[in-house]
Amino acid sequence: MHIAFAFNLKDDSACVEDAAEPPSDPPSEPPGTLPDDRYAEWDDIHTVKAVERALASRHQVSLVDANPAVFETFRRLRGDIDLVFNIAEGLHGASREGQLPAMLDMLEIPYTGSDPLTLGLCLDKRRTKEILSYNRVPTPRFWTAAAVDDIPRRLHFPLMVKPTLEGSSKGVTDRSLVKNRRELLRQVEWVLTSYRQPALIEEFLPGREFTVAMLGNGSELRALPIVEINFATLPEGVNPIYSYEAKWVWDREEDPLQIFTCPANIDAPLRQEIENVCKRAFHALGCRDWCRIDVRLDAKGHPQVIELNPLPGILPRPEQNSCFPKAARAAGLSYDEMILAVVAAAARRLGLDGGLT
Repeated sequence: MHIAFAFNLKDDSACVEDAAEPPSDPPSEPPGTLPDDRYAEWDDIHTVKAVERALASRHQVSLVDANPAVFETFRRLRGDIDLVFNIAEGLHGASREGQLPAMLDMLEIPYTGSDPLTLGLCLDKRRTKEILSYNRVPTPRFWTAAAVDDIPRRLHFPLMVKPTLEGSSKGVTDRSLVKNRRELLRQVEWVLTSYRQPALIEEFLPGREFTVAMLGNGSELRALPIVEINFATLPEGVNPIYSYEAKWVWDREEDPLQIFTCPANIDAPLRQEIENVCKRAFHALGCRDWCRIDVRLDAKGHPQVIELNPLPGILPRPEQNSCFPKAARAAGLSYDEMILAVVAAAARRLGLDGGLT
């Protein structure tokens, strides 16, 4: 097949505001002292090249930077390509992850991954949790606040505070776990000021945390080996959450945190329960081809879904601690085989026989 590979390329030199190095301590107020995380969801050149090599091992590949001229690019390519391999995250607005797929739908060009509606719903943590709750998929209780006055009066601590419309742990700092009303008010105000969007206030679950890479569709949907996040490996004194600092500051390629165990050391009944919950979440949100789902255990040891990532991170090198490739390796898939498995899942869904050879 002829595959167009669509991505947003991160300029690493532009990703930290007014600083050559990210801070080693948890970010704190005022917001201007934070690293500029606006491009955290985009991919670096090493990831782009790795995906290109994987696709080119079996298909003809054209690279497409998903910049503002991308609609015209695809309109020109429309008659020449069979499929778009999409990892473009967009930049502006609540619908940013769905903007490229919406263009492709308009042009009737098939693509990997979820459609614009699912991408928009999964980016919006409030809508995700509403749909999960409606479908009886367990997820922590939650409230939203578009202003400090919206915060309910009677809440049980501890709680998590997050922006409603961000991914890649943006806005989830070490201070996001709040233990009293003063901390809650401070963190909600910080989210409102920094991200100019409502804050999600979520019940904090005290149990173990996992992330699950899902691959396939329908009856062929499968969970790859489950990844556990080991919070004991974080710096002393920080909160047991997978924060922005844990993901992007403390976990460095030259000195990676030993934060993940894959396959997770869990018994068969718990593994089955986690996999079943993730499959239900995948179907409830209408995901396609692949997704990574974050899960945490409640006080009784039962899994609840925190969020879904239908455009999962796929950093190629093992020392980069990227969870979807880590799960794929544990399943016996090389990086190239993982990428090609996503193409094959999309090809089967779309009836593109060329994607399977």
